[in-house]
Amino acid sequence: MRFLRAYIRAIDVLTERTGHAVSWLALLLVLVVVYDVFTRYVLSLSSVAVQELEWHIFSLLFLLSAAYTLKHNKHVRVDVLYVRLTEKQRAIVNIVGGVLFLLPFTCIVVFASWSFVSNSFFILESSPDPGGLPYRFLLKAAIPLGFVLFMIQGVAEVFRSILVIADKTDKTGGE
Repeated sequence: MRFLRAYIRAIDVLTERTGHAVSWLALLLVLVVVYDVFTRYVLSLSSVAVQELEWHIFSLLFLLSAAYTLKHNKHVRVDVLYVRLTEKQRAIVNIVGGVLFLLPFTCIVVFASWSFVSNSFFILESSPDPGGLPYRFLLKAAIPLGFVLFMIQGVAEVFRSILVIADKTDKTGGE
């Protein structure tokens, strides 16, 4: 149990720090979109690089904040039944969902994206559009990185649910 608690603490700290750092991308995205709208509709200018920067920032925001969203229980879920469950039943659902769906899915994405990302690094991929952004390979590296962060937070959530069940068992003298 000590290992589970230590793992959860370490991953929670990493996820919190990552989440807070990545949250600044939301502000940056807003500023870039405002700039794009202003230059496009007021100055009648358009930039491929600015438009690509918008979706690059959004991609990073989405990929790198998934673990933070999971940690704070703000991910998409069908709450109609879940909210009616006891704490122990929710822990069981979280364990089953984590082990059967979240962890295998994140492993598949990390594994499947590896050659995609390594090929991008090998050719030093950049935007194919004239005036587009260079270093697209760095953006693609966020795919396995984001899913590894998501995976290790998923493991922490499974461990947290195991502790919920174990704590309930300890308090009642066994179930």
